[in-house]
Amino acid sequence: MKQPVLVVDGGGQAVSDTDRSVVDVAVGILIDNQDRYLLTSRPAGKVYAGHWEFPGGKLEPGETVDQALRRELQEEIGVTIGPTEVWRDSLVDYPHAMVRLHFCKVRSWTGEMHMHEGQAFSWEHLPVTCEPVLPGTVPVLSWLAEEASRI
Repeated sequence: MKQPVLVVDGGGQAVSDTDRSVVDVAVGILIDNQDRYLLTSRPAGKVYAGHWEFPGGKLEPGETVDQALRRELQEEIGVTIGPTEVWRDSLVDYPHAMVRLHFCKVRSWTGEMHMHEGQAFSWEHLPVTCEPVLPGTVPVLSWLAEEASRI
């Protein structure tokens, strides 16, 4: 069974059949004790600069999602995360890359948050007020809202 693919800048959501290689990305959904979510802006010089997303980054060869997420959050925002809850995956077909996003919920971390890449950050309740939101992040916000409505 094929995984649905979010096609960005190409007409919305569709099931796609493609031979493009997939870039795996670990993404942290940091949730604080007020049930807010951490979003960060993409730094200048990167694709979609200024768009808001959950922090994370590419898996290096041989890394697990958990290892990559720990490394990326330390490098990007200066925190050491506690346990991770693997939550959902999403395949996104951006014009520049086919990306498999591995979303993990994180409820504990240590260290003082520092944006090492000059990005902005915001703790947000749903619906989020920061914009524009990175296209691959939009479905995640809907999933989080659906999940919250069942509680």
